[in-house]
Amino acid sequence: MNRRKKIKQLLEAHAKKANAKLAPKKKSTYISKADRLKLAAEASQDSIVTPEPAGSDLIAETKDASQP
Repeated sequence: MNRRKKIKQLLEAHAKKANAKLAPKKKSTYISKADRLKLAAEASQDSIVTPEPAGSDLIAETKDASQP
């Protein structure tokens, strides 16, 4: 290899490494199986608790009942 090619190759390698550091990470962080099970259990508990009647529904029902 001649001197220019070596220098060009080094500069390209450094630029490639710098761009790789700035680029967003493609892979998400690893979550263990136990942690995934905990998250799934919490999510299922949250979904069970949420279906409660809203206050506006109760007000609408009382208005309908009071009118003859």
